[in-house]
Amino acid sequence: MTADLTALPARTGARPTTTGLEIPHDQLEAFSPPRIRSALIEFARSLPGVLTGPSAVSEPGSLAFRMPRRDRDFDAFLHPSVDEFGHVHRSGFMHLTVPASSLAALIDLGWVEPHPISRRPEFPGTIVMFYAPRDTDELTVATAVLQASYDQAAA
Repeated sequence: MTADLTALPARTGARPTTTGLEIPHDQLEAFSPPRIRSALIEFARSLPGVLTGPSAVSEPGSLAFRMPRRDRDFDAFLHPSVDEFGHVHRSGFMHLTVPASSLAALIDLGWVEPHPISRRPEFPGTIVMFYAPRDTDELTVATAVLQASYDQAAA
């Protein structure tokens, strides 16, 4: 069962600086320590049916979270022609699709910002950048959001 993402705690600290026009691929001021990123990846790999490997829609070094292709909801994936519902960058931040009903709350709570590509009509409007979890408390939030993204993709 997916957690209520609108009831998550607020993220502490300043949001990572971005231009609002592109998403940085090096979130140097707020990265995930290696053990936190590894735990996030292990959580993703524990989800039934999830396959991991190099991202087909992002920079080399990003690890994709995929579901086997079949007739699925377009809004659950990063791009309509691939099976990738999310990926984690080397610095620990993730690009995910999130449930539309949770998007505004996740932004207001400081966990995400909309990915600029979501402004294009051919991409889902719910693609976000989830800021890199910095500690185990933030990892708990990250796994709840990743679970919701997975649940949406698996539906």
